[in-house]
Amino acid sequence: MLKGASRSSALSVVRSGTSTCEAVLVNTAGGLTGGDRLSWIVHAGERASLTCVSQACERIYRSRDGEPARVSVSITLDQKACLNWMPQESILFDGCALKRNLEADLASEARLLIVEAFIFGRAAMGETVRWASLNDQWTIRRHGQLVFADNVRLEGDIERLLERQAVAAGDRAVATVALIAPDAERHLDLVRNDFPAIASTAFAGKFLARVTAKGAYELRQTLIPLATMLNGGSALSKVWSV
Repeated sequence: MLKGASRSSALSVVRSGTSTCEAVLVNTAGGLTGGDRLSWIVHAGERASLTCVSQACERIYRSRDGEPARVSVSITLDQKACLNWMPQESILFDGCALKRNLEADLASEARLLIVEAFIFGRAAMGETVRWASLNDQWTIRRHGQLVFADNVRLEGDIERLLERQAVAAGDRAVATVALIAPDAERHLDLVRNDFPAIASTAFAGKFLARVTAKGAYELRQTLIPLATMLNGGSALSKVWSV
């Protein structure tokens, strides 16, 4: 079951050429600005296999009064269901405000791969983000028990914040990758061997990674092979290409 709750959202289910169903998320408004609301509800039934991608990068435009655009994502996975949640990058423009909340509830043997990325201004277009407000909250439960929570907050002088070594060390593209699966830990050594520059960890049925890069192109050069590895070597959606 897939739902998009917004006057400007749509869903398209396409043939992927594999046993995995592919759903393309479409924001027909072309972007979000202060006061906008967008919500997605995904429910994968027992043994279902689904990939959710977006038709294009989401654009988060300037908020005139500082009110955030609000995005909510609700994911439910039944027993042995598999979901790849991989929307394309969100591009943040100067003066934007975004509050996003992702909640997922997995059955004990379900599998969830999440790839979410932010681009702080398009370098090729000469764009910079001097001020923005970003709050990105993830809450993931397995069989009703909390297994992962993340709360990213960046507000104010974004350029200065991104320069910090503990944030992005000057990079302008940032992604979080999470795999929640019974065998998630087995990927850690492989990832650290093939991608030594990224920060990664794995424990208790979870694999987590933060990836930063100079720009969107460089970020995809890492994200595509990383996500392919975490997806068991299976090819990703065609929208994910360099």
